Amino acid sequence: MNVKQLFQLQDQIALVTGGSRGLGLGMAQALGELGCRVAISARKADELAEAQAHLKAKGIDAFGIVCDLQHVEGIPALVDAVCQRFGDIDILVNNAGTTWSAPAEDYPDEAWHKVLNLNLNAPFFLTREVGRRCMIPRERGKIINIASVAGLRGTAPGVHTIAYNTSKAALINFTRTLACEWGRHNINVNAICPGFFPSKMSAGLLDRIGDAVIARTPLQRLGGEDDLKGAIAFLASEASRHVSGQILPVDGGSSAL
Repeated sequence: MNVKQLFQLQDQIALVTGGSRGLGLGMAQALGELGCRVAISARKADELAEAQAHLKAKGIDAFGIVCDLQHVEGIPALVDAVCQRFGDIDILVNNAGTTWSAPAEDYPDEAWHKVLNLNLNAPFFLTREVGRRCMIPRERGKIINIASVAGLRGTAPGVHTIAYNTSKAALINFTRTLACEWGRHNINVNAICPGFFPSKMSAGLLDRIGDAVIARTPLQRLGGEDDLKGAIAFLASEASRHVSGQILPVDGGSSAL
């Protein structure tokens, strides 16, 4: 198999959660450009419709499913919808996430539960469903969890994201542990840890600390719209067939400091 063949994903079925905008949409497009049929899920029907139209305009066979992963009881129906439209899922990208900013001593109960539920519980329940229905029976699959460099360390002064950091740290060890359990089924489980990328979720924070983030990033810039495409292509394809349980920071080198 030559290198180009290693990266081919022709007719593979991918599900990308939180795929209606930002990093999720970019990763969905990357997978589609390599030949995947791509299902994307999100809460908002209008944003999902726009994203689906965007992908189809790129020549990608795309399907949008409205699903609020805060309500984990809807996960079987999400998997049903993808399987009925495309067939068994080959690649799962757990990208949907949220954050909430408040000092730890004042952190609202509902905020803690919201962040942990979407960032950690939903990936577990969705991965379990896809694994036992689509991947374990066929003895193959790629699971890619979108964690964060925030899961590798604490926070800068004035940044109050304890639930987000905690959830992403847990997602990292979920990745390692599941890789150990499901390796016998020929299922690769890895995580990408993005650094700071301009997005709807990070906009307010970057307004305050963006210059400082760039100053302490070796590559001296924030992440751009194409900067996760190579990572997702590698981890979703046969190019990473002997890589599992690994954490890939995509952060301009900031986690090396």
